[in-house]
Amino acid sequence: MSGVVSKVAVLGSGISGAVCASTLARNGLSVTIFESARGPGGRMSQRREITEDGKELLFDHGAPYFTVSNADMLGIVHDWEARGLVAEWKENFGSFDFVSKKFVDIEKERLSKKYVGVPGMNSICSALCHEPGVDRKFGVGVGRVEWLEDEDSWSLIGLDGQFLGRFKGVVASDKNIVSPRFTDVTGRPPPLDSRLIPELAVKVKEIPVSPCFALMLAFEEPVSSVPVRGLSFKNSEVLSWAFCNSSKPERSTISEQWVLHSTDEYAKGVIAQMGLKKPSNEALAKVADELFQEFLDTGLNIPRPFFKKAHRWGSAFPAASIAGEDKCLWDGKKRLAICGDFCVSPNVEGAVLSGLAASAKFIEILSCL
Repeated sequence: MSGVVSKVAVLGSGISGAVCASTLARNGLSVTIFESARGPGGRMSQRREITEDGKELLFDHGAPYFTVSNADMLGIVHDWEARGLVAEWKENFGSFDFVSKKFVDIEKERLSKKYVGVPGMNSICSALCHEPGVDRKFGVGVGRVEWLEDEDSWSLIGLDGQFLGRFKGVVASDKNIVSPRFTDVTGRPPPLDSRLIPELAVKVKEIPVSPCFALMLAFEEPVSSVPVRGLSFKNSEVLSWAFCNSSKPERSTISEQWVLHSTDEYAKGVIAQMGLKKPSNEALAKVADELFQEFLDTGLNIPRPFFKKAHRWGSAFPAASIAGEDKCLWDGKKRLAICGDFCVSPNVEGAVLSGLAASAKFIEILSCL
């Protein structure tokens, strides 16, 4: 890449980073998104699996849906609806109690609208990342973020040591940007030296998280013994909730697909044994068996799935919010913003509002960029 200083680098293409990048681009800023994964989405990613006989299966294995309570967020969602990026998921939800072995609290009427991306949860992030003015670098992980004092800019170095460019501002939508958790997972130092942003680093370094294992299941026949398409579990140490992914708007109905999430207690116990490094296929297979066995232990008539696979979300779900009314962390002198659901609230709406707040910081100083 050339040595010409670009405008703003956004690290991460989850919903917070994607919203921030698209908002900056709409306001005339040159934006480059860096994403270590093959595509956008973060916890709103859609998992694509191919069975042994060639069937394609698609799972929203992170965030199953989102709700809206903020007026600004509602306006954004209405825009997404008009663009065909989201739709309301009009199904009944409830809870299952492992003690009584009965369904309880089945919704008689929908108290709040549940929205999903179409045809996948990642569709929203994908559309935002492909808006005019947004340059996308998928499959490119950032290994170092260096502040060049003499040039009043940031230099980005890839995980492979490649120079990625110089930027006047940086938005980090990953809470592990300065966290030792990054080292525990990758064996590498965090991309950003905490001494560059000491006041912000204190807030970001040790954000508590709730780990989780997701189980993806596909059935040839409907799971007709479950009267709702989404349910939480009470009095289970293993499962927290389950959703029928194929009941969402514009999903394939060739087979019935479900996503189950573990409790954080179960996940913490497993991670305590296996560590934070990437789990082996054998370890994930054992987790898949244990989660599915708990599903069977409901006593419901659960058919045998033709596909069963587990995925670990090690630190994706924050258990605290750190930014208060500011909704993001900001270093105006170095033009660095940190945003994400961990800044506002641990859900899609919180992530969007934080991304908007980060973009607003840069829009305020447009003349300096």
